[in-house]
Formats: sequence, C-alpha cells, structure tokens
Amino acid sequence: MRQFLFNQPSKKPQRGRRRRGSVSAKMVVGAFPIAKLLYLGVRQMSKPVANRIKAGARRSEFFKNYVCLPPAQLYHWIEMRTKMRIMGFRGSVIKPLNEDMAAELGAELLGEAIIFVVGGGCMVLEYSRQAANSRRKEEEMTETLTGLQTQLAELTLTTETLDARLREVNRQLLSFPAPNK
Repeated sequence: MRQFLFNQPSKKPQRGRRRRGSVSAKMVVGAFPIAKLLYLGVRQMSKPVANRIKAGARRSEFFKNYVCLPPAQLYHWIEMRTKMRIMGFRGSVIKPLNEDMAAELGAELLGEAIIFVVGGGCMVLEYSRQAANSRRKEEEMTETLTGLQTQLAELTLTTETLDARLREVNRQLLSFPAPNK
C-alpha cells in the first residue's frame, strides 16, 4: 500500500536513518492553507468574468466609445511614439487606430486591467491576513512574556521570603545553648 501511495519502494531503513515519506506527505497537506486556495479560485474566476466584460464592451456603443476607445488610443499613441523615438523618427505624426481596432485593443486592455486588479486585491488581502496573523502571534508572545515576568517576580518574592525565614530559623537555632558532652 505504501508503494502505491507514495511511489517509493518499500525498503528497510538503514541504521541511523528514518523514513520520512509519510511525514512529508502529512506536512504538505497541513501546510496548504484554505485561504490561498480560495484566492487562487478567485483569480481563476476573474478571467472568464473579464472575457464576458470584454464581449459586452464590444457590443455596447456607450461602453465602446467612452470606456474602451480612449485608453486604447492613448496606449497606441504612447506605444507608437516610443517605437518611433527608438528608431530615430522624432517628428513623425502618429495616426490613430480605426474604431474596430481601437475597440478590440480597449477591450483587451480592460480585460487585463480587471485581471490585474483582482490579482492585486488578492495580494493585498493575503498581505493583510499575514500581517494580522503576525500581529496576533506577537501579542500572544507579549502576553506570554508578561506572564513569565510576573511569575518570575512572584518566585523572586517567594524566594526572598523563604530566605528571610531561613535566616530567622538559623538565628533562633544559634541562640540556643550548645549541648554539653
């Protein structure tokens, strides 16, 4: 059964070595948090949602004219200007994209922006979750340290009290006369 589950031959452990196959398999399962799986699911779901929004943007005239075309034309202008400067053409006039090409480019930019925003949101959520966990652990450590310091102070006081009693008992013992032989 072990060979089938872990794809490892069943061998006797050599002296001084332990088998680790089952331990690492349990650690991998325990180390994979559910939150990361949910974030991955959200990011994967953002791609079809972005595609639906892109398709809607292509069909709607308002969305096409006011949401898709301006960023697409700006992107085209910046891209072409950069390429022209790299090639050495400084004063060239850049023609705008036709409406269909601009709508397609704008829809693609919108889809990529949606995926980027969802991925960034997942990163921010993961960071805040990790920060909250770190803060919680630090608070627990502070509480533990405070408790240990309190216990240390109590034990120091108890030790001093017992030391004073011991000195008193020794003083009383010394005050008795020594027995004669």
